[in-house]
Amino acid sequence: MRGRLIALEGREASGKSTQAEILAQRLGAVLTREPGGTALGERIRSLLLDPEATALDPRAEALLMAADRAQHVTETILPALDTGRHVVTDRYSHSSLAYQGHGRGLPVEEVGRVSDWATGGLSADLVVLVDVPADVARRRRVGSDRFELEDQAFHRRVADGYHQLAAEDPELWRVVDGTGTVEEVAARVWAAVEAHLAR
Repeated sequence: MRGRLIALEGREASGKSTQAEILAQRLGAVLTREPGGTALGERIRSLLLDPEATALDPRAEALLMAADRAQHVTETILPALDTGRHVVTDRYSHSSLAYQGHGRGLPVEEVGRVSDWATGGLSADLVVLVDVPADVARRRRVGSDRFELEDQAFHRRVADGYHQLAAEDPELWRVVDGTGTVEEVAARVWAAVEAHLAR
Protein backbone atom coordinates (compact mmCIF):
# COMPACT_ATOMS: atom_id res chain seq x y z
CA MET A 1 0.00 0.00 0.00
CA ARG A 2 1.37 3.38 -1.01
CA GLY A 3 2.01 5.98 1.66
CA ARG A 4 0.33 9.38 1.74
CA LEU A 5 1.92 12.77 1.24
CA ILE A 6 0.82 15.37 3.76
CA ALA A 7 2.00 18.94 3.33
CA LEU A 8 1.95 21.58 6.05
CA GLU A 9 1.73 25.10 4.74
CA GLY A 10 1.59 28.56 6.25
CA ARG A 11 3.01 32.05 6.36
CA GLU A 12 6.33 32.80 8.08
CA ALA A 13 6.25 32.10 11.84
CA SER A 14 2.96 30.21 11.64
CA GLY A 15 4.40 27.30 13.63
CA LYS A 16 4.03 24.83 10.77
CA SER A 17 7.60 23.49 11.07
CA THR A 18 7.04 22.54 14.69
CA GLN A 19 3.71 20.96 13.80
CA ALA A 20 5.22 19.05 10.88
CA GLU A 21 7.78 17.53 13.25
CA ILE A 22 5.14 16.55 15.80
CA LEU A 23 2.86 15.07 13.15
CA ALA A 24 5.63 13.06 11.48
CA GLN A 25 6.66 11.61 14.83
CA ARG A 26 3.08 10.65 15.64
CA LEU A 27 2.59 8.97 12.24
CA GLY A 28 6.04 7.38 12.10
CA ALA A 29 6.36 9.23 8.82
CA VAL A 30 9.34 10.58 6.90
CA LEU A 31 9.79 14.25 7.83
CA THR A 32 11.18 16.53 5.15
CA ARG A 33 11.04 20.14 4.03
CA GLU A 34 11.14 22.58 1.14
CA PRO A 35 13.31 24.13 0.13
CA GLY A 36 15.68 21.41 1.25
CA GLY A 37 14.99 17.75 1.88
CA THR A 38 18.05 16.60 -0.11
CA ALA A 39 21.72 17.52 -0.12
CA LEU A 40 21.25 19.47 -3.34
CA GLY A 41 18.06 21.02 -2.00
CA GLU A 42 19.84 22.33 1.08
CA ARG A 43 22.31 24.14 -1.17
CA ILE A 44 19.43 25.66 -3.12
CA ARG A 45 17.79 26.60 0.18
CA SER A 46 20.86 28.57 1.23
CA LEU A 47 20.60 30.60 -1.98
CA LEU A 48 16.87 31.22 -1.64
CA LEU A 49 17.06 32.32 1.99
CA ASP A 50 20.23 34.39 1.70
CA PRO A 51 19.28 37.94 2.78
CA GLU A 52 22.02 39.33 0.54
CA ALA A 53 20.38 37.86 -2.58
CA THR A 54 18.27 40.97 -3.00
CA ALA A 55 18.54 41.01 -6.80
CA LEU A 56 17.03 37.56 -7.27
CA ASP A 57 14.38 37.82 -9.99
CA PRO A 58 10.96 36.36 -9.04
CA ARG A 59 11.11 33.98 -12.01
CA ALA A 60 14.57 32.80 -10.98
CA GLU A 61 13.21 32.29 -7.46
CA ALA A 62 10.32 30.22 -8.81
CA LEU A 63 12.66 28.12 -10.94
CA LEU A 64 15.02 27.50 -8.03
CA MET A 65 12.05 26.32 -5.99
CA ALA A 66 11.02 24.04 -8.85
CA ALA A 67 14.53 22.61 -9.15
CA ASP A 68 14.57 21.93 -5.41
CA ARG A 69 11.15 20.27 -5.65
CA ALA A 70 12.11 18.04 -8.58
CA GLN A 71 15.09 16.68 -6.67
CA HIS A 72 13.03 16.40 -3.49
CA VAL A 73 10.34 14.29 -5.15
CA THR A 74 12.80 12.03 -6.94
CA GLU A 75 15.24 11.47 -4.09
CA THR A 76 13.16 11.69 -0.92
CA ILE A 77 9.39 11.70 -1.35
CA LEU A 78 8.65 9.05 -4.00
CA PRO A 79 11.00 6.38 -2.58
CA ALA A 80 9.33 6.71 0.82
CA LEU A 81 5.78 6.65 -0.58
CA ASP A 82 6.59 3.63 -2.75
CA THR A 83 7.65 1.64 0.34
CA GLY A 84 4.35 2.44 2.04
CA ARG A 85 5.58 5.14 4.37
CA HIS A 86 3.72 8.38 4.88
CA VAL A 87 5.64 11.59 4.19
CA VAL A 88 5.10 14.85 6.06
CA THR A 89 6.65 17.80 4.29
CA ASP A 90 7.13 21.27 5.71
CA ARG A 91 6.00 23.09 2.55
CA TYR A 92 5.33 21.66 -0.89
CA SER A 93 4.02 22.92 -4.22
CA HIS A 94 1.38 25.25 -2.79
CA SER A 95 4.13 27.36 -1.22
CA SER A 96 5.19 28.35 -4.72
CA LEU A 97 1.64 29.37 -5.58
CA ALA A 98 1.39 31.47 -2.42
CA TYR A 99 4.89 32.97 -2.36
CA GLN A 100 6.00 33.29 -5.96
CA GLY A 101 2.48 33.57 -7.36
CA HIS A 102 0.46 35.68 -4.93
CA GLY A 103 3.43 37.13 -3.04
CA ARG A 104 5.71 38.03 -5.96
CA GLY A 105 2.93 38.66 -8.45
CA LEU A 106 3.83 35.95 -10.96
CA PRO A 107 0.91 34.32 -12.82
CA VAL A 108 -0.31 31.64 -10.43
CA GLU A 109 -1.29 29.29 -13.26
CA GLU A 110 2.20 29.45 -14.78
CA VAL A 111 3.86 28.84 -11.42
CA GLY A 112 1.55 25.87 -10.98
CA ARG A 113 2.45 24.41 -14.36
CA VAL A 114 6.17 24.68 -13.62
CA SER A 115 5.66 23.00 -10.26
CA ASP A 116 3.52 20.22 -11.74
CA TRP A 117 6.26 19.54 -14.28
CA ALA A 118 8.91 19.52 -11.54
CA THR A 119 6.97 17.01 -9.44
CA GLY A 120 6.02 14.80 -12.35
CA GLY A 121 2.41 15.45 -11.35
CA LEU A 122 2.79 14.22 -7.76
CA SER A 123 0.20 16.06 -5.68
CA ALA A 124 -0.17 16.11 -1.93
CA ASP A 125 -2.94 13.90 -0.55
CA LEU A 126 -3.71 16.49 2.11
CA VAL A 127 -2.61 20.07 2.72
CA VAL A 128 -2.90 21.46 6.25
CA LEU A 129 -2.73 25.23 6.45
CA VAL A 130 -1.54 26.37 9.88
CA ASP A 131 -3.20 29.75 10.00
CA VAL A 132 -2.24 32.62 12.30
CA PRO A 133 -3.15 36.32 12.25
CA ALA A 134 -0.55 38.82 11.06
CA ASP A 135 0.07 40.23 14.55
CA VAL A 136 0.78 36.76 15.95
CA ALA A 137 3.20 36.00 13.11
CA ARG A 138 5.01 39.31 13.68
CA ARG A 139 5.47 38.59 17.39
CA ARG A 140 6.77 35.10 16.71
CA ARG A 141 9.15 36.01 13.89
CA VAL A 142 12.75 35.80 15.09
CA GLY A 143 14.72 34.92 11.96
CA SER A 144 16.22 37.16 9.36
CA ASP A 145 16.20 35.19 6.12
CA ARG A 146 15.25 36.75 2.80
CA PHE A 147 11.56 35.90 3.06
CA GLU A 148 11.19 36.90 6.69
CA LEU A 149 12.69 40.30 5.90
CA GLU A 150 10.02 41.07 3.29
CA ASP A 151 7.58 43.88 4.09
CA GLN A 152 4.15 43.37 5.59
CA ALA A 153 2.43 43.85 2.23
CA PHE A 154 4.26 40.80 0.88
CA HIS A 155 3.35 38.68 3.90
CA ARG A 156 -0.28 39.81 3.61
CA ARG A 157 -0.39 38.77 -0.07
CA VAL A 158 1.06 35.37 0.82
CA ALA A 159 -1.50 34.84 3.60
CA ASP A 160 -4.35 35.95 1.35
CA GLY A 161 -3.06 33.63 -1.35
CA TYR A 162 -3.14 30.66 1.03
CA HIS A 163 -6.72 31.45 2.03
CA GLN A 164 -7.75 31.67 -1.61
CA LEU A 165 -6.08 28.37 -2.48
CA ALA A 166 -7.76 26.65 0.46
CA ALA A 167 -11.16 28.06 -0.46
CA GLU A 168 -10.79 26.89 -4.07
CA ASP A 169 -10.10 23.25 -3.09
CA PRO A 170 -11.75 22.38 0.23
CA GLU A 171 -11.42 18.65 -0.43
CA LEU A 172 -7.64 18.92 -0.41
CA TRP A 173 -7.13 21.59 2.24
CA ARG A 174 -7.76 21.73 5.98
CA VAL A 175 -7.31 25.12 7.65
CA VAL A 176 -6.19 24.82 11.27
CA ASP A 177 -6.09 27.60 13.84
CA GLY A 178 -2.40 28.05 14.66
CA THR A 179 -2.91 30.16 17.78
CA GLY A 180 -2.63 28.73 21.27
CA THR A 181 -0.10 26.35 22.76
CA VAL A 182 1.95 23.95 20.65
CA GLU A 183 -0.07 21.09 22.13
CA GLU A 184 -3.40 22.72 21.30
CA VAL A 185 -2.40 23.31 17.70
CA ALA A 186 -1.00 19.77 17.42
CA ALA A 187 -4.36 18.38 18.55
CA ARG A 188 -6.13 20.37 15.81
CA VAL A 189 -3.66 19.22 13.19
CA TRP A 190 -4.02 15.61 14.28
CA ALA A 191 -7.82 15.80 14.17
CA ALA A 192 -7.63 17.01 10.56
CA VAL A 193 -5.11 14.35 9.52
CA GLU A 194 -6.82 11.51 11.39
CA ALA A 195 -10.10 12.27 9.63
CA HIS A 196 -8.33 12.21 6.27
CA LEU A 197 -6.54 8.92 6.96
CA ALA A 198 -9.80 7.30 8.04
CA ARG A 199 -11.37 7.83 4.59
